[in-house]
Amino acid sequence: MGPWTLAAALELRGGEAALGDAGACRDLAASLAEGLREHLADVSKRVPGARIVLQLDEPSLIAVLRGQIRTASGYRTHRAVDRQVVESALRDVMAVHDGPVIVHSCAPDVPFALLRRAGAAGISFDFSLLTERDEEPIGEAVEAGTKLFAGVVPSTDTALSDPGGSVMGVRTLWRRLGLNPGALAESVVVTPTCGLAGASPAHARAALAHCVRAARSLADNPE
Repeated sequence: MGPWTLAAALELRGGEAALGDAGACRDLAASLAEGLREHLADVSKRVPGARIVLQLDEPSLIAVLRGQIRTASGYRTHRAVDRQVVESALRDVMAVHDGPVIVHSCAPDVPFALLRRAGAAGISFDFSLLTERDEEPIGEAVEAGTKLFAGVVPSTDTALSDPGGSVMGVRTLWRRLGLNPGALAESVVVTPTCGLAGASPAHARAALAHCVRAARSLADNPE
Protein backbone atom coordinates (compact mmCIF):
# COMPACT_ATOMS: atom_id res chain seq x y z
CA MET A 1 0.00 0.00 0.00
CA GLY A 2 1.31 3.45 -0.92
CA PRO A 3 1.74 6.25 1.63
CA TRP A 4 -1.48 8.13 0.82
CA THR A 5 -3.86 5.19 0.72
CA LEU A 6 -2.20 4.06 3.95
CA ALA A 7 -2.71 7.51 5.52
CA ALA A 8 -6.37 7.44 4.50
CA ALA A 9 -6.91 3.98 6.00
CA LEU A 10 -4.79 4.05 9.17
CA GLU A 11 -6.48 5.50 12.27
CA LEU A 12 -4.76 7.55 14.95
CA ARG A 13 -5.52 7.11 18.65
CA GLY A 14 -8.62 9.33 18.46
CA GLY A 15 -10.14 7.31 15.66
CA GLU A 16 -9.46 9.77 12.84
CA ALA A 17 -7.43 8.85 9.79
CA ALA A 18 -3.76 9.80 9.84
CA LEU A 19 -4.54 11.81 6.70
CA GLY A 20 -5.91 14.63 8.85
CA ASP A 21 -2.54 15.18 10.56
CA ALA A 22 0.24 16.51 8.33
CA GLY A 23 2.93 15.46 10.80
CA ALA A 24 1.51 11.95 11.04
CA CYS A 25 1.50 11.73 7.22
CA ARG A 26 5.18 12.68 7.09
CA ASP A 27 6.06 10.16 9.79
CA LEU A 28 4.00 7.47 8.10
CA ALA A 29 5.70 8.02 4.72
CA ALA A 30 9.14 7.98 6.35
CA SER A 31 8.33 4.80 8.26
CA LEU A 32 6.99 3.13 5.12
CA ALA A 33 10.14 4.09 3.22
CA GLU A 34 12.39 2.65 5.93
CA GLY A 35 10.35 -0.55 6.14
CA LEU A 36 10.49 -0.95 2.36
CA ARG A 37 14.23 -0.38 2.35
CA GLU A 38 14.72 -3.22 4.82
CA HIS A 39 12.24 -5.49 3.04
CA LEU A 40 13.85 -4.96 -0.37
CA ALA A 41 17.28 -5.67 1.08
CA ASP A 42 15.96 -8.89 2.63
CA VAL A 43 14.38 -10.01 -0.65
CA SER A 44 17.65 -9.30 -2.48
CA LYS A 45 19.52 -11.55 -0.04
CA ARG A 46 16.96 -14.33 -0.31
CA VAL A 47 16.82 -14.24 -4.12
CA PRO A 48 20.32 -13.34 -5.33
CA GLY A 49 20.41 -11.82 -8.81
CA ALA A 50 16.67 -11.18 -8.97
CA ARG A 51 15.42 -7.99 -10.65
CA ILE A 52 12.96 -6.72 -8.07
CA VAL A 53 9.93 -4.67 -9.06
CA LEU A 54 8.27 -2.66 -6.28
CA GLN A 55 4.52 -2.07 -6.63
CA LEU A 56 2.69 0.56 -4.59
CA ASP A 57 -1.11 0.34 -4.47
CA GLU A 58 -2.77 3.77 -4.29
CA PRO A 59 -6.53 3.31 -4.91
CA SER A 60 -7.37 6.24 -2.57
CA LEU A 61 -4.89 8.68 -4.12
CA ILE A 62 -7.34 10.70 -6.21
CA ALA A 63 -9.76 10.93 -3.26
CA VAL A 64 -6.89 12.29 -1.13
CA LEU A 65 -6.09 14.89 -3.79
CA ARG A 66 -9.74 15.95 -4.06
CA GLY A 67 -10.58 16.02 -0.36
CA GLN A 68 -13.04 13.14 -0.60
CA ILE A 69 -11.85 10.98 2.31
CA ARG A 70 -14.55 11.07 4.99
CA THR A 71 -13.80 11.74 8.64
CA ALA A 72 -14.70 9.24 11.36
CA SER A 73 -18.10 10.89 11.92
CA GLY A 74 -18.93 10.67 8.24
CA TYR A 75 -20.34 14.21 8.27
CA ARG A 76 -17.39 15.92 6.64
CA THR A 77 -14.27 15.12 4.65
CA HIS A 78 -10.58 15.62 5.27
CA ARG A 79 -9.04 18.60 3.53
CA ALA A 80 -7.48 17.92 0.13
CA VAL A 81 -3.73 17.40 0.36
CA ASP A 82 -1.59 19.71 -1.77
CA ARG A 83 -0.40 17.98 -4.95
CA GLN A 84 3.23 18.95 -4.33
CA VAL A 85 3.09 17.38 -0.86
CA VAL A 86 1.57 14.21 -2.32
CA GLU A 87 4.17 14.05 -5.08
CA SER A 88 7.06 14.67 -2.69
CA ALA A 89 6.02 11.86 -0.33
CA LEU A 90 5.60 9.43 -3.21
CA ARG A 91 8.99 10.40 -4.60
CA ASP A 92 10.66 9.80 -1.22
CA VAL A 93 9.08 6.37 -0.88
CA MET A 94 9.95 5.34 -4.46
CA ALA A 95 13.53 6.53 -4.01
CA VAL A 96 14.32 3.67 -1.61
CA HIS A 97 14.31 1.23 -4.53
CA ASP A 98 17.02 1.31 -7.18
CA GLY A 99 14.86 -0.76 -9.54
CA PRO A 100 11.52 -0.11 -11.25
CA VAL A 101 8.53 1.07 -9.20
CA ILE A 102 4.98 0.50 -10.42
CA VAL A 103 2.03 2.43 -8.97
CA HIS A 104 -1.36 0.75 -9.20
CA SER A 105 -4.77 2.37 -8.89
CA CYS A 106 -8.05 0.90 -10.14
CA ALA A 107 -9.93 4.14 -9.32
CA PRO A 108 -11.03 6.68 -11.96
CA ASP A 109 -8.91 9.72 -12.87
CA VAL A 110 -5.47 8.28 -12.16
CA PRO A 111 -3.02 11.23 -11.89
CA PHE A 112 -0.65 10.01 -14.60
CA ALA A 113 1.46 13.19 -14.76
CA LEU A 114 1.93 13.37 -10.98
CA LEU A 115 2.97 9.72 -10.72
CA ARG A 116 5.36 10.06 -13.64
CA ARG A 117 7.03 13.11 -12.07
CA ALA A 118 7.29 11.28 -8.75
CA GLY A 119 9.38 8.59 -10.41
CA ALA A 120 7.01 5.76 -11.30
CA ALA A 121 8.51 3.54 -13.99
CA GLY A 122 5.04 2.16 -14.73
CA ILE A 123 1.42 2.99 -13.94
CA SER A 124 -1.19 0.25 -13.53
CA PHE A 125 -4.86 1.15 -14.07
CA ASP A 126 -8.31 -0.08 -15.11
CA PHE A 127 -8.45 0.73 -18.83
CA SER A 128 -12.26 0.82 -18.86
CA LEU A 129 -12.26 3.85 -16.52
CA LEU A 130 -10.23 6.09 -18.84
CA THR A 131 -11.84 9.25 -20.18
CA GLU A 132 -10.86 11.71 -22.88
CA ARG A 133 -9.08 13.94 -20.37
CA ASP A 134 -6.70 11.06 -19.55
CA GLU A 135 -5.41 10.80 -23.12
CA GLU A 136 -2.93 13.67 -23.16
CA PRO A 137 -1.27 12.67 -19.83
CA ILE A 138 -1.06 9.07 -21.09
CA GLY A 139 0.61 10.18 -24.31
CA GLU A 140 3.10 12.30 -22.37
CA ALA A 141 3.83 9.39 -20.03
CA VAL A 142 4.51 7.00 -22.91
CA GLU A 143 6.78 9.50 -24.65
CA ALA A 144 8.69 9.94 -21.38
CA GLY A 145 9.29 6.18 -21.19
CA THR A 146 6.67 5.28 -18.57
CA LYS A 147 5.21 1.79 -18.99
CA LEU A 148 1.43 1.39 -19.03
CA PHE A 149 -0.02 -1.60 -17.20
CA ALA A 150 -3.40 -1.62 -18.94
CA GLY A 151 -6.10 -3.50 -17.03
CA VAL A 152 -8.28 -4.95 -19.78
CA VAL A 153 -8.97 -8.51 -18.57
CA PRO A 154 -11.82 -9.01 -16.03
CA SER A 155 -10.45 -9.64 -12.55
CA THR A 156 -13.56 -11.44 -11.29
CA ASP A 157 -15.25 -14.58 -12.57
CA THR A 158 -16.51 -13.34 -15.95
CA ALA A 159 -16.45 -14.85 -19.41
CA LEU A 160 -13.27 -13.86 -21.24
CA SER A 161 -13.47 -12.46 -24.76
CA ASP A 162 -11.14 -13.09 -27.69
CA PRO A 163 -7.58 -12.01 -26.69
CA GLY A 164 -7.36 -9.67 -29.67
CA GLY A 165 -10.67 -8.09 -28.73
CA SER A 166 -9.46 -7.47 -25.19
CA VAL A 167 -6.75 -5.10 -26.44
CA MET A 168 -8.72 -3.47 -29.25
CA GLY A 169 -9.29 -0.36 -27.13
CA VAL A 170 -5.57 -0.11 -26.44
CA ARG A 171 -4.81 -0.14 -30.15
CA THR A 172 -7.51 2.45 -30.83
CA LEU A 173 -6.12 4.78 -28.14
CA TRP A 174 -2.59 4.31 -29.48
CA ARG A 175 -3.67 5.34 -33.00
CA ARG A 176 -5.66 8.30 -31.70
CA LEU A 177 -2.62 9.58 -29.80
CA GLY A 178 -0.44 9.19 -32.87
CA LEU A 179 2.10 7.04 -31.02
CA ASN A 180 4.58 4.77 -32.77
CA PRO A 181 2.87 1.39 -33.41
CA GLY A 182 6.21 -0.37 -33.13
CA ALA A 183 6.55 0.76 -29.51
CA LEU A 184 3.13 -0.56 -28.46
CA ALA A 185 4.23 -3.99 -27.23
CA GLU A 186 7.24 -2.49 -25.42
CA SER A 187 5.23 0.24 -23.71
CA VAL A 188 2.10 -1.69 -22.65
CA VAL A 189 1.75 -4.60 -20.24
CA VAL A 190 -1.63 -6.36 -20.38
CA THR A 191 -3.08 -7.05 -16.93
CA PRO A 192 -6.36 -7.83 -15.16
CA THR A 193 -8.46 -4.74 -14.42
CA CYS A 194 -7.60 -4.92 -10.72
CA GLY A 195 -6.34 -7.47 -8.22
CA LEU A 196 -7.41 -11.11 -8.41
CA ALA A 197 -8.28 -11.50 -4.72
CA GLY A 198 -11.99 -11.76 -5.53
CA ALA A 199 -11.53 -14.31 -8.32
CA SER A 200 -11.73 -18.06 -8.05
CA PRO A 201 -8.42 -19.91 -8.51
CA ALA A 202 -9.65 -21.18 -11.87
CA HIS A 203 -10.50 -17.70 -13.12
CA ALA A 204 -7.23 -16.27 -11.80
CA ARG A 205 -5.28 -18.83 -13.84
CA ALA A 206 -7.47 -18.26 -16.90
CA ALA A 207 -7.18 -14.46 -16.60
CA LEU A 208 -3.39 -14.53 -16.42
CA ALA A 209 -3.18 -16.91 -19.39
CA HIS A 210 -5.55 -14.58 -21.28
CA CYS A 211 -3.25 -11.63 -20.49
CA VAL A 212 -0.35 -13.51 -22.09
CA ARG A 213 -2.35 -14.25 -25.25
CA ALA A 214 -3.61 -10.66 -25.47
CA ALA A 215 -0.07 -9.33 -25.09
CA ARG A 216 1.10 -11.58 -27.93
CA SER A 217 -1.75 -10.22 -30.04
CA LEU A 218 -0.50 -6.68 -29.40
CA ALA A 219 3.03 -7.64 -30.37
CA ASP A 220 1.97 -9.50 -33.52
CA ASN A 221 -0.62 -6.96 -34.66
CA PRO A 222 0.32 -3.49 -33.40
CA GLU A 223 -1.65 -1.62 -36.09
